[in-house]
Amino acid sequence: MIRVTNELLIPENEITFTASRSGGPGGQNVNKVSSRVTLSFDVWDSTALSEAQKQKVASKLVTRINKDGVLRIISQRTRSQEMNRTDALERFVDLLKHALTPERPRIKTRMPAGAKERRMEEKKKRRVIKETRSKKGWDS
Repeated sequence: MIRVTNELLIPENEITFTASRSGGPGGQNVNKVSSRVTLSFDVWDSTALSEAQKQKVASKLVTRINKDGVLRIISQRTRSQEMNRTDALERFVDLLKHALTPERPRIKTRMPAGAKERRMEEKKKRRVIKETRSKKGWDS
């Protein structure tokens, strides 16, 4: 079981890991060792997430989830497949944790009178500058 939060545990059988050849530096080792790891998690078929949680994850991570509802995380930071696997898993947990944390409601605040006054003064100055640039009355 993978612990995302105190209440949310994801069974390991819902996550699949795929190894493939990584790009970048590494010499001849790059051509023969599959060190890049791709973590796949099907959001819509998950038994650990409730429907509300699935909707929340899908809306927050919309750019990371494909049309089939699969969340993919690729890690190729290190030359070790095992280290890339743990890195992908950590990033997966962080993504889910951030997606499922409720957003704090915005507290409305009043604009200070001084700030409003400064803004209006700046607008007046700008208007005067633009009026002096205009061509009305240039030939009279």
